[in-house]
Amino acid sequence: MPVSVLRFNLAAPGATPAELADRYQGALRMAAHADAHGVTTVQTEEHHGAENNWLPSPFTFAGAVLGATERMSVTVSAAIGPLHDPLRLAEDIAVLDLLGGGRLMTVVGIGYRRAEYDRAGVPWERRGRLQDELLETLLQAWTGERFTYRGRTVRVTPRPATTPHPLLLVGGSSEASARRAARLGLPFFPSAHLPALETYYEARLAEYGTAGWTLMPPAETPLLHLSEDPDKTWAAYGHHFLHEARTYAAWQSTDIHSVVRSTAATIDELRAEGIYRVLTPDQCLAQNLDNLVLHPLAGGMPLDEGWRSLRLFTERVLPEAGR
Repeated sequence: MPVSVLRFNLAAPGATPAELADRYQGALRMAAHADAHGVTTVQTEEHHGAENNWLPSPFTFAGAVLGATERMSVTVSAAIGPLHDPLRLAEDIAVLDLLGGGRLMTVVGIGYRRAEYDRAGVPWERRGRLQDELLETLLQAWTGERFTYRGRTVRVTPRPATTPHPLLLVGGSSEASARRAARLGLPFFPSAHLPALETYYEARLAEYGTAGWTLMPPAETPLLHLSEDPDKTWAAYGHHFLHEARTYAAWQSTDIHSVVRSTAATIDELRAEGIYRVLTPDQCLAQNLDNLVLHPLAGGMPLDEGWRSLRLFTERVLPEAGR
């Protein structure tokens, strides 16, 4: 059976606080529904200061999803490591690990928006060193033992439930990120389908004498929306997909590799690219995708349309995909 993922970033351009509250609470109800119907994962991410209200607090949201569900895992992909206080993040993830019974997976990257670093007062030029410090601190903190942190002796409690530590992956699309993961013996999460980078990571594992594995997106990992009438849905709601695609494009430099990397300037161009796909249930099944990533609230999609997509996914795609 393919992996099934429910993706949320909760962007909603121009939304009022009351509308955002409905959206956040609706996302939790969607997660509970998806969990009851066998969806395996909720995936969320982190961005700051976005005018369209993009989710800035993925661990808070992850905790709410863990509380609203019983079986599905929650993936933060990716947290922007250097923007977090290492000791506080170690505590937060430990508590979420205890609450969720080990269902949280954290992918830590360094991000690609200098504006987020400037906003937080974190030096962009030190992001690599800060990322190293963060990852090393998390691994030491979760032992429950005292260790030296920035010249002083500290201890982090409580210890997480998962041994040897909560699931932690290093994300990125550069050789530096692959080296970092290999040096620390952590799994590697390339931000796109990058087989050459996986090979580089495996060579570095051998060089450092560490063990690890790669969780890499398949070559084809579109963002899905289910509809009985895709033409009608593109006409009515295509601007939501285009808004999200153009937002990503404005943030990403030419050297960034991502599964969401669009050059489309119009809805028709976006549809032709195939990064965002509106499909009937039968069309979705016919594509034989390894990863089924449903994005029901993309770019400010109305809740009722998101629910229509989700119900088609859980009632008509997943039961057949599992056969």
